[in-house]
Amino acid sequence: MATTSMAIQSRGAPREQPNQTLYCSNLPDKLQKADLKRSLYLLFVTYGPILDIVALKTSKMRGQAHIVFRDIQAASQAMRALQGFEFFGKDMKLAYGKGKSNSIAKLDGTFKIPVMEKETGPLSVLPETFGGLPPGAEEGQNNQGTKRTRDDESDNEDAPMEEEDEDAAMEESDSD
Repeated sequence: MATTSMAIQSRGAPREQPNQTLYCSNLPDKLQKADLKRSLYLLFVTYGPILDIVALKTSKMRGQAHIVFRDIQAASQAMRALQGFEFFGKDMKLAYGKGKSNSIAKLDGTFKIPVMEKETGPLSVLPETFGGLPPGAEEGQNNQGTKRTRDDESDNEDAPMEEEDEDAAMEESDSD
């Protein structure tokens, strides 16, 4: 009899693995992001220490948030207590997060910085356009400028500036 219940359980909906991150959906999307985060923090902090709350206002993530707890026990306790809780007029739906949160990965030392793959399209030319060699220049060619010596400067550059003329005029008036 025990094998039949286990078989039914395995064929049904996949059982969620407990996680430190809770996924909240059916949240009010009319709240400002800061107010939503503050309200979620005040609601969930009674169940354990919260490391992070991620609530984005993009069209894809509107009405959803991720709450990251320090330990799985606190997340499980909050999930049991607040499942279906009426939050600003809507019944909140909670589930365990599917993956490891970046906050948790940073704490346990497994965080890896995401690396963007090099694009192959019209935008892949941009680095060459703005940061590359000028047209007609070759890779091995020395593209450095040369420094001028004082002998190469023209006589016009040695002409006194207006400030120096004012100083000279003041010296002449002092001698009167």
